[in-house]
Amino acid sequence: MAEPKGLVSRDETKGLAQRIGLPTAIAVVIGSVIGSGIFLVPQKIAMTLGDAGWIIAVWIFGGLLSLAGALTNAEVAGMIPAAGGQYVYFREIYGDFPAFLYGWTTFIVYQTGSIAAIAVAFAKYLGFFFPGLNKLQIDFGLFVMPEVGIKLVAIGAIAFVAGVNYFGVQFGGFVQRLFTSLKVLAIAGIVLACFVFGTHTGHLYTPFFSGKSFQGTSLLSAFGIALVAVLWAYDGWNSVTYLSGEVKDAQRNIPIALVAGTAVVIIIYVITNLAYMYVLPVSQIAHSKLVAADAISLFFGTNGAALIAITVMLSTFGTVNATTMTTARVYFAMAKDKLFFKGISRVHPKYRTPHVSLIVQGIWASLLTLTGTYDQLFTYVIFASWLFYALGAFGIFVLRKKRPDAVRPYRTIGYPVVPMAFVVVATWFVYNTIVTDPRDSLFGLGLVLVGIPAYIFWKRSGTPKPTTGDA
Repeated sequence: MAEPKGLVSRDETKGLAQRIGLPTAIAVVIGSVIGSGIFLVPQKIAMTLGDAGWIIAVWIFGGLLSLAGALTNAEVAGMIPAAGGQYVYFREIYGDFPAFLYGWTTFIVYQTGSIAAIAVAFAKYLGFFFPGLNKLQIDFGLFVMPEVGIKLVAIGAIAFVAGVNYFGVQFGGFVQRLFTSLKVLAIAGIVLACFVFGTHTGHLYTPFFSGKSFQGTSLLSAFGIALVAVLWAYDGWNSVTYLSGEVKDAQRNIPIALVAGTAVVIIIYVITNLAYMYVLPVSQIAHSKLVAADAISLFFGTNGAALIAITVMLSTFGTVNATTMTTARVYFAMAKDKLFFKGISRVHPKYRTPHVSLIVQGIWASLLTLTGTYDQLFTYVIFASWLFYALGAFGIFVLRKKRPDAVRPYRTIGYPVVPMAFVVVATWFVYNTIVTDPRDSLFGLGLVLVGIPAYIFWKRSGTPKPTTGDA
């Protein structure tokens, strides 16, 4: 009997088209991860840890943890090159119910809420150049809708990127490569400016390891709090797996994109933080709401704020495009399995894109934007996302036992230590979030469990067919 070539077949004559090359796949990883986090979270991390050495350590540790997740996912992605990524992996490993809950959480809040939040961040920085956007509101008598201008710009951005990706994955991929390149160049410009024009006036990376008390807590506790912020900044490295059905030679290129893209992000984040601390004392970063703007304004004055606003706009717009392009494939795969609205499984006959999924995703993200609930809802389910990360990584052990003879174009480096380390830390992250923030965690669990009646409804509506990738 011939050895199986994989766990999921691909039909290249129907459905989604395999038009994404390796450069675009890497751009998707980088573009999905680097959004607004590198401009926002350094302040919280500096306030929590206080020492330059520990700040760099937590960024490296969070990056290596994310890389461990990428290395682990790379093996599974090579085995299962199908549109839908994590959802398809979960269905193969654990069955319909866990897979559905993952897809449900992704749609109802996690990724659509992320699209909304990042689009709003884009709009707010556009407001730097058009201050009137921040002041526009509508008075309905019984209540006032604030930031209407910001919300409308954010919805416009969501609609625009949905339209871009509607007209072909190649078009969406081109936009992604463009904005990923622009954001990396812009961040490189900030870093270069700090090292070339900045002066450290004796504070250079001090204190490094002071051994002081961390706001009355232990080093381990403070490191854990800072790690939460760091992991938020690294989130999104697995998004490229959703596009597996459209990536050329996916069994080779998806693993490479996961590892290479994550490694590049680690380098960018560490060097950027070194640049911040080259021109600003850690104590000043700890009280800076916009650390990049404060750093650049030291030598570019008020023009520095404009440069940062442009950089953040490029970064956030690219992330909205990457998230929109990739995540729509999850709902597409669910619908093909008859575990979601049937129409979402449709493929555009000309552009070969999941056009209905893109439209529905855009509408829901826009509603979240309009209501202003996206931020709180996203906070509620962040622990659930790491529960799914842990389950996904543990799946490599299940598949090694369940499918020992399946072709594995890539095998996880450092197996079993690397995937087990990721599972342990991800599980700890979930536990720590529940203990430190039980109220939000309970709400988040409730949002996930609301998917149970939805699952029962779609399960009873028809017998799901096995996933066939992008056929």
